[in-house]
Amino acid sequence: MSALGKVVRSGVRRRRVQTLVIGLATMMAVAVSVLGGSLLVVSGAPFDDAFAKQHGAHLSVQFDVGNLSAGQLSKSKDAEGVSSAAGPFCTATVTPRSDGAGPGWPMTVVGRGDTGQDVDVVALLDGRWPTRSGEIVLSADSSLIPTMGMKLAFSQPSGGPTLTVVGVARSVTRTADAWVVPSQMPALTAPGSGGYQMLYRFTDAGTAAQITAGGKAVTEPLPPGTAVGEQSWLTVKKTAERDTAVYVPFLIAFGALGLVMSVLIVGNVVASDVGTGTHRIGILKAIGFTPAQVVRAYVGQALIPAGVGTVLGVLAGHLLAVPVMAETEEVYGTSSLAIAPWVDLAVIAGVLGLVAATAWASAWRAGRLRTVDALTVGRTASAGRGRWAARLAGRLPLPQPVALGLARPFARPARALAMGTAVLFGAIAVTFTVGMGASLGEVMKAKAHDAADVVVPAPLPDFGPQSPGAEKQPQADPAAVAAAIEAAAGTGKYYSAATVRATVSGLTGTIDVIAFAGDASWGGYTMVSGRWIDKPGEAVVPTQFLAATGVRIGDAVTLHGLAEPVRVRIVGEILDPRNDGMQVFTDASTLAAAHPDLTETSHHIAVTSGTDVSDYVEALTKDVASLGVSARAGGLDAGGDMVVTLNALSAILTLMLVAVAALGVLNGVLLDTRERVREIGVHKALGMTPRQTIAMVLTSVVVTGLIAGALGVPLGMALHGWVIPAMGAGVGLRLPGSVVAVYHGAELLLLALGGLFIATLGALLPAGWAARARTATALRTE
Repeated sequence: MSALGKVVRSGVRRRRVQTLVIGLATMMAVAVSVLGGSLLVVSGAPFDDAFAKQHGAHLSVQFDVGNLSAGQLSKSKDAEGVSSAAGPFCTATVTPRSDGAGPGWPMTVVGRGDTGQDVDVVALLDGRWPTRSGEIVLSADSSLIPTMGMKLAFSQPSGGPTLTVVGVARSVTRTADAWVVPSQMPALTAPGSGGYQMLYRFTDAGTAAQITAGGKAVTEPLPPGTAVGEQSWLTVKKTAERDTAVYVPFLIAFGALGLVMSVLIVGNVVASDVGTGTHRIGILKAIGFTPAQVVRAYVGQALIPAGVGTVLGVLAGHLLAVPVMAETEEVYGTSSLAIAPWVDLAVIAGVLGLVAATAWASAWRAGRLRTVDALTVGRTASAGRGRWAARLAGRLPLPQPVALGLARPFARPARALAMGTAVLFGAIAVTFTVGMGASLGEVMKAKAHDAADVVVPAPLPDFGPQSPGAEKQPQADPAAVAAAIEAAAGTGKYYSAATVRATVSGLTGTIDVIAFAGDASWGGYTMVSGRWIDKPGEAVVPTQFLAATGVRIGDAVTLHGLAEPVRVRIVGEILDPRNDGMQVFTDASTLAAAHPDLTETSHHIAVTSGTDVSDYVEALTKDVASLGVSARAGGLDAGGDMVVTLNALSAILTLMLVAVAALGVLNGVLLDTRERVREIGVHKALGMTPRQTIAMVLTSVVVTGLIAGALGVPLGMALHGWVIPAMGAGVGLRLPGSVVAVYHGAELLLLALGGLFIATLGALLPAGWAARARTATALRTE
C-alpha cells in the first residue's frame, strides 16, 4: 500500500465519529435521490409508452346527435392544427345486467368497425374484435369484470338486445367502456338519445392551452351547443400518474434537505479535521508529502465513508421504492416496474462528485499551509476569542459551569454555526413532518366525512350471479330505516346519503351521484370554494370532476344513465379524494323524476347532548336488524394505503435527518471537548464535579439549539406550505386553507424546542466522555 493510502486508511480509522457522520449523511441523500429520480422516470412511463404505441387521442369530443349530421362532423378533420382524426362514431349510454347479477351500472358504448389505425388504436388484451351484431368488447377499465362469453342484457331501450362478450380491450385515453359494430348501435340507442364521438390528434398538444385551442378550432365552425362534453389526454395522463405524482414534491423537499445537509456535514467535518490536524499536516509535509497529496488524503478520507454510504443509500432507495411503485403496477397491463440503472448511476456519480468537490474545497487550506507554520501552530482557540461572552455570562445569576457552557459557542463561532446549521435542517424536517401528518389527517377526515356520531352503513349490493332457484335477499328500505332512526331515543340531527351511478357526456366510466335526504352540511364535507347545496337542481363536485369535465362553478352538467337525463347546476367545489373525484353531490329530490335505485343508502346521525353513543348504537341496531342493516359508532372508514406509505416514509426520512443532525452536533462537541481537555482538567482540579462537567458541555449547545429551533419552525412551515399544495395538485386536488393551516401555538413552542432536543442529544456522548475523564490524565494532555 502506498504512503498516501496508509494516511487515508489511518485517518478513517482514527475518526470513527466523522466517518459515521459522512456515511449516514450520504446514505440519506442517495436514498431519497434514488427514490425521487426513479418515481419521476417511471410515473409516466406506462402511459407514455402506451399512448405512443396506440396513437392516443389528444382530445375526444362528444356531440349532440340532434343538432348536426355525421357529414358535418367529418369536416372538422380539416380544422387548423388537426394532424389526424377518427370518427364520427355513434355513442350511447346504456345500463347492462350480466347473467342475472344485481343492479347494473351505466356505461358508454361506441360503435366502431375495427380497432383503429391512426387515432386511438384500441389494444385487444383478450379475445377478438366484434364482427357482427350480438357481440361486444368490454374495456379492461369498465365497471363490469370482463369475462369471455358473459351475456349482457340491455332492457333500455325497450326490448333491448342481449350481447355476448367476445373480447377485452383497452383504450389508452379511455374513450369508451365498450365497443360494438356500428350496425348494433340503433338497437342500443333510445329515440332522441345517443350522440357522436370524434377523436383528434393535434400537431401541438403538450399543454392545456394548446388542447383548448385545438378544441376551439374543431368546434367553432359547428352550431353552438353541439359539443356537449370533451376529455383531454392530459387529464387521463394526470389520472394515470396520480399515485406517484403525489410523492414527487415530498421527495424533492427531503432530497434537497438531505443533499444540502450532506454538503454542509462533509465540508464541516473536513474543515474541522484540517483545523485540528494542523500539526499532523506539518509532519506529513516535512516527510515529503506534496500539497496535492495532502489535499487528496483528506478528500480520500471523505470519499471512503461516502462510498459506503452511497452503496447503502442505493439499497435503501430500492427498498423504499417497493411500496410506492407497487401502486403503479398493473396500469395499462405493465409488468413489475423497476428502477432504471441509469438513475442509480446518475445519483452515485452526482453525490460522490459533490462530496469530492466539497471535501476538496474544505481541504484546500491544508495544501496551502507552510510546513514551518503548520508545525508551530497549536490546536487551541485564540486566547482572546469569546472572552467578552465569558465575562458577560459570568455576571449572570447562573452556576459557573452553566455560564462557561453558554459562552463557549462564541469562542468557536464557525464550529457553532456549522452545528447550528445541522440542527436547523433537523428542526425543519421535524416541523414539516408534523405538519404533513396533520394535513393528511385533514384530507382523510374530508374523505371519511366522519362528523357523525353514529352511522348505519349502506348494505353491500350483490353483484354476483344468482344460483338457480336461490331466494333473492330482500333489500333494506331506506325510508323504513329513516323512520326507525327518527323514532329512536337520543336522535339529534341526521341525514341519509344514497349512491347511484350515472355518466356525464365526454367522460367514460361511471360517476357516483350522492343524493342527500336531509341537511348534510354538518356531515364533515370540506368546501374549497362556492357554497353547499340548498335547493333541488344544485350540486357540489370535487376538484377532479371540474378538471375532467372542463366546467366551472355556475355551469350545468347533465347526468345520464338513469330513467331520464338529469341536469344539475354546480354551486360549490368540495374536497373529496374518493373515486378519483368523479362524484356529484346533490339533493335527493333532484333525482326524483329519474327514479334512481336507492339500494345503497347510508344514514348519518348526531345524537343529542348527554346520550351515550354505545347505548344508542345497541338500541338502534336492535330496531333496524329486521331491515337487514346495523348501526355502528363513528364515521365511515378513512383508511388509505397512500397515506400510510407517506407517513411511514416521512417518519423514516425525518429520523434519518435528525440522526444526521445529532451526529453533526456530536462531531462538533467531540472536537471541542478534545481541544479543551486540559482546560477541563484544570476545572476538575479546582473542584468541578462530573455532573457540573456534563452541565457545562450540554449548555454549550443550548444557545445553538434554541436559535436553530426558532429558525427551523418558520422555515419548516414555509416548506410545508409549498409541498402540501403541490402534493394535492399532483393528484388533482385543490386544498382549502384548513388543510394547510394545521399548526397551533402550543405545538409551535414544542417544535421550537425540538432544536434544543436535537442539540442536546448530539452532545450527550461527549459530555459523558468529558465527565469520566480523569483529572491527572486531562492535565497531562496537550
